[in-house]
Amino acid sequence: MRVGAACDIARAPRQGVTQRTDATAVRKDLRTADGVRIEARYEPYAGPATGSGTAGDPGAIVLAHGFTGALDRPAVRRAATAFTAHAAVVTFSFRGHGRSGGRSTVGDREVLDLAAAVAWARAQGHRTVATVGFSMGGSVVLRHAALYRAEYSRDHAESIFDSVVHRGRTDGRTADQAGARDAVGAAPPAPAATSAPTAASASASAAAHADAVVAVSAPARWYYRGTPPMRRLHWAIQHPLGRLVSRYGLRTRVHHRDWDPVPLPPVAAVPRIAPVPLLVVHGDQDPYFPVDHPLSLAEAADPEACELWLRPGFGHAENAADAALLDRIGTWAATRLHAPAARPHHGSRDPHAPRAAGSTPGHAPGPAPDATEGTDG
Repeated sequence: MRVGAACDIARAPRQGVTQRTDATAVRKDLRTADGVRIEARYEPYAGPATGSGTAGDPGAIVLAHGFTGALDRPAVRRAATAFTAHAAVVTFSFRGHGRSGGRSTVGDREVLDLAAAVAWARAQGHRTVATVGFSMGGSVVLRHAALYRAEYSRDHAESIFDSVVHRGRTDGRTADQAGARDAVGAAPPAPAATSAPTAASASASAAAHADAVVAVSAPARWYYRGTPPMRRLHWAIQHPLGRLVSRYGLRTRVHHRDWDPVPLPPVAAVPRIAPVPLLVVHGDQDPYFPVDHPLSLAEAADPEACELWLRPGFGHAENAADAALLDRIGTWAATRLHAPAARPHHGSRDPHAPRAAGSTPGHAPGPAPDATEGTDG
């Protein structure tokens, strides 16, 4: 999918206005690299001192919700509250969701939304940031981690900025590579409203990286229609009537244009994440994506940097995550934020979750990808 000009909804607060929601939490409108307004909320660390922090900094967790979610949805608030026992937490609403502007590209340009949220977390003074994504958000954190790397130079950051913002691509190719494909008429240019890259924006692109990544209930490949919920979701995002249902029934505004080009699929992104620690969490009762999706992700990842948890009885994304699972995820993320060199082998599994019976490893897909993921619940 490609995105046009941002469509801010009328009740949204003005750009750049910071609002205090209670004694500790702060709300702020962020602007993505392509100019979309994103609502975000920051909550400071509220848990007991563990003695394992870095110079008193507990780090931050940025929570990326699933399709149809938003930062004020009960399941997102419950997860955020659980994570504050382990680190400071930033929640936000993806474009087209909640009070954020724009229209959803169902996982493509949403990496720019996540990058803005990560950069804001660092602006609060946190040196280390973990991203935790659910369902669609899980695919976004994987592609974000592959695209935004701490070691990128300013020149490389400028190249990423040009390829992502000006050419509408979030697949990690350089501007020269993107330009070569445009030369043969593969895709139109990005909207003229996009501003030119600056040294500040390039530096922000290079700095918006994650120090640890957790993907919960994430798809491995695009265009998956193997379950009834996914077939319904494809209708909701690809059919005009389905988009009306999404807008007024699910309060999610979906862009009408198809992806062009198709973004890098998650299974092709995960090999690029190492040495950043990666945790893949999935349930054997997930109604959207069967276990071949997490197995494919873990198989494609660096075995020294990835860990896989297959949880018996767990369903899909933040709506199905209970307090115990959220606490375990928060503990894993906080441990990596304080000691990012501790990287388990992906063959190790959640000790409380034996491998699902009858599951077999999946295969990395070909170039066919998707913008689809399950509704978060």
